[in-house]
Parts: sequence; structure tokens; C-alpha cells
Amino acid sequence: MAAVARQGEWSRAFFFRRSGKRYVIRFSAYREDFDKDRFAWSIAAPRLPIPEVVEVGEGLGGFYAVTVRSRGAYLDDLDEGGLRRVLPSLFATLDAERTIGLPSATGYGVWSGDGRAPHASWRDMLLDVAIDRPTRLGASRREPLASSPTGTAPFDEAFAVMAPLVEGCPELRHLIHADLLNFNVLVEDDRIGALLDWGSAMFGDFLYDLAWLSFWWPFFPKWSQVDVIAEAVRHYARSGFAVPALAERLRCYELHIGLEGMYYSAGKRDWTHLEGTAGRTLELARRPLP
Repeated sequence: MAAVARQGEWSRAFFFRRSGKRYVIRFSAYREDFDKDRFAWSIAAPRLPIPEVVEVGEGLGGFYAVTVRSRGAYLDDLDEGGLRRVLPSLFATLDAERTIGLPSATGYGVWSGDGRAPHASWRDMLLDVAIDRPTRLGASRREPLASSPTGTAPFDEAFAVMAPLVEGCPELRHLIHADLLNFNVLVEDDRIGALLDWGSAMFGDFLYDLAWLSFWWPFFPKWSQVDVIAEAVRHYARSGFAVPALAERLRCYELHIGLEGMYYSAGKRDWTHLEGTAGRTLELARRPLP
């Protein structure tokens, strides 16, 4: 076996061959992320390029998952030219997420391995970001932020801007990947070749995935000449697909992503990333809507 160059936050991954076929095996203390990959593949293949989950099991003091290996370069590593060439396929992939039929299980927000999500509405999910809850990183997500050099003031200011915007968000229930960067997207021949790691996936408004891209876009200086929102708007116009209140919805989701990102960085005690995330979140909170 050979270790995968880009490892996940919660797992270790290795390439191997069996009977002439290529696979990836991952090991983790958490089974649910693997079950989510399998559930996503079961409802979305072949419309989305999700690697087939061949086996999930328990062993070596934790859990493992075997998936068919996908090939390609990481989206994060593309230069401006490569990114521009892949944008049509990226937007087509987001369209496929939006139009995939979901199973009858109810709920909004981050779903579990059986496809069930905890919130009664999309708006409830968004507002839940203000409630302190335990996570994999600890018993509280608020306390590490409060004790960090950044503190809670940026979070509270941004939430105060986000909360009124929630009322204008529609109660849509689509498949959302919610982590389209961080080396989770493979590109081959200028097309999206694989969507990896569905551990953060949610049910809700499809624009959340576009907001994920736009929030983190400035952290990729090589893409600075590409306006991903303007390109998406042109894509929707060419498709004849109307998106009401696009600017307001995107801003709401961008702020939500920033708030969750602040929690995550604080929980990891990554003060440098926390400072950058807080700065980006405040910049959006203080920017007038177009």
C-alpha cells in the first residue's frame, strides 16, 4: 500500500490494488463519515461522480472503508486557466446536486449515515449556529472561541447580520456537499472527476455550495481574476434558471460558513486560521449587499 498524498482531517488513506483493480482504503475512529460516503453514492450515482464504496467495516481499533480509486488533479491545485476550463463542469455538477431526488427521510442540515438530518427546517439549521454544542473537538464549541486571541466579538457581530437574512431563505431541500475545497474534488480532462468526503454533507438550499466556494475564494490568490459568483450568474442565465434573492441568500450562507469555520479553527486551536476566517467573515458582514 502507498499513502495518499493529501490526507483527510479525520482519517488516513492508502492506495492498493486487488485483482488488477485500484482502490483506496481509509481508516478512522469515526464510522459515520464512511457511511455518509456510501449513502451519497447510493442516491447520487451515476449523476454525480462519487467513488463507489465497496466495503465499510470495523478493525484495528477503529473503522475502515474501501472505495474504488478515482484519478485526477485536485481542484485546489489548478491555476487560473485550469480553473476557468473546469468551471462549466463544476456548475453542471452543482446543477446535478440540485436536481437529484432525495429519499423520503426528513430533516435539514448535516445528515447522518442513514440519511436523516436533525433540523425541522432550513432556517432552524442556520440559526442553530448560535447554540453551543459538543463536537468531535470538544464538549463546547463556544468556549475555545471565547478563550482564543480572536474572541467572540467577530462571531457575534457577524451573527447579528446573518440572523435577519435567514427569514429570506427558502425552505429548499437539496443535496449539499458543503466542503468542495480542501482537496475533496478531483479534476480530469477539464471535468469534475470525483467528489470525495461527504462527511460535512447537508440537506438544504443548493446555493450553500456556491457560497462555500465564494467564501473561501480569496484564500486562493491564483484565482483572484475569476469572479465565481459572476460566472455562476451567467451560467444560470444561460440555463434559463431563475434564482430569487440570490445575493441575500449567498450572503447569509457565506456568513454561516464563516461562523462555523471560526468554531472549527478555535476547536483546533489554530489561531492563525481563526484570525483569517474571522477577518473574512467580518469583511462580508460589513459589506453592503449589491
